[in-house]
Amino acid sequence: MPSRSPSAPDARHALVFCASLVQNPMNLGALCRTAEVLQLQELVLSSIHISADPAFRKVAVSAERWQPISVCAVEQLSVWITQQQRQAATVVALTRHTRAVSLTRFAFPRQSVLLLGRELTGIPSSLLEQCDQIVEIPQWGRVESLNVSMAAAIAAYEYLRQHSEAQQ
Repeated sequence: MPSRSPSAPDARHALVFCASLVQNPMNLGALCRTAEVLQLQELVLSSIHISADPAFRKVAVSAERWQPISVCAVEQLSVWITQQQRQAATVVALTRHTRAVSLTRFAFPRQSVLLLGRELTGIPSSLLEQCDQIVEIPQWGRVESLNVSMAAAIAAYEYLRQHSEAQQ
């Protein structure tokens, strides 16, 4: 594995985790850590204050020091999604849904935003309607969903698998 120089700017993959709906600081810390390890473009939180939460920091293990983080309050999420689409990003909702495409058959556009849902309640239908695509991870067990940070990591890995030549 190539080493990274702390002073060199990191090349980042053009995938954004939008976690404005996610509430659990531990899940958000795990998302931050995953985003940093995979060198994702950005992590979007509902409030910057979450990154100071001890539970967030415990799981992030200092990733918030290097991972670009921006803020979009839940109330502004619809407007933010529209702005991303105007900037040529494809907004992809990651959730189980009757209209969802399996992650195994989905081709991620290079500039993608992965919209992640709130624990237990998921993504509101009004936001799902606004998204360009809905993607789900195939599941075979009795539990109906994966933890949001685990699901995001799986989807990000698939994105990177599809676009890995850009970083080699």
